[in-house]
Amino acid sequence: MECVICKNGNTEQGLVTFTLERDGVIIIFKNVPAMVCKNCGDFYLTEETTGLLLDRAAKTMEKGVEFEIINFKTAA
Repeated sequence: MECVICKNGNTEQGLVTFTLERDGVIIIFKNVPAMVCKNCGDFYLTEETTGLLLDRAAKTMEKGVEFEIINFKTAA
């Protein structure tokens, strides 16, 4: 797929680090599958992956954690 940000690169399957900050809680997800632009590095998550990230983030926030690093590859 052509990158909608830079318009000069194509995306390919890869792994990214995704940071989510909400209500003073910071969650870093490592090894998240995404389509990554080979030119600018911007990435796109599938709807399914986004849903999994949000579900896991909600569980983390319920624990009262303020900062957490999650290896998505092993947590999903």
